[in-house]
Amino acid sequence: MSEILAQPTVILALMGVLAMIFGMIRIRREKMETSVLINSALLLALAVVLEQLRIFHMPQGGSVTAGAMVPLLLIACRFGVGTGVLAGFAYGMINMLQEPFILHPVQVLFDYPLPFMAMGLAGISRQHIYWGTGLAFLARFVCHFISGVVFFGSYAPEGMSPVWYSLVFNITYLVPEMLICCLIFKVLPVKKLTEHMALVRN
Repeated sequence: MSEILAQPTVILALMGVLAMIFGMIRIRREKMETSVLINSALLLALAVVLEQLRIFHMPQGGSVTAGAMVPLLLIACRFGVGTGVLAGFAYGMINMLQEPFILHPVQVLFDYPLPFMAMGLAGISRQHIYWGTGLAFLARFVCHFISGVVFFGSYAPEGMSPVWYSLVFNITYLVPEMLICCLIFKVLPVKKLTEHMALVRN
């Protein structure tokens, strides 16, 4: 926490992102009703718990978990892109507080809020959860890839380009993570879950 507070530019950047999220929610006219907030908070808490159940952890960050992104994807599919992006921002902030690794304010954005905000894009394809999941993970990959090339290129083995290093590094854990999420969606009664959330909402 002290590492974050020591860099006011990081805080300003995060506040700017948060302001844009609320602006998007307003433009999309997504209602932040009490039931929406309660459902989203419960799913967000589940995502934080699942994130601790790591199948393996990469040396410089990045993990394959027991489907930690599933709750965030469900939020986006049920309540819309704006709410999903807001939940992803909150998840990214929790992740940053737990394991802060700060090199630059822009790096913070591309490693913490933006990749998880990308899960909200699953709400674009709400009737096709697998397409939505693929789109969300593609956007998350782009964020981590840019960060890897620009800020972590020095970690690349000798003779390997930062672009190739970032590509391989991020695919190594993001593809298994996406496949686990899709497998969970195959097993879970997703339609019934979202219908239950709809009943709670009303």
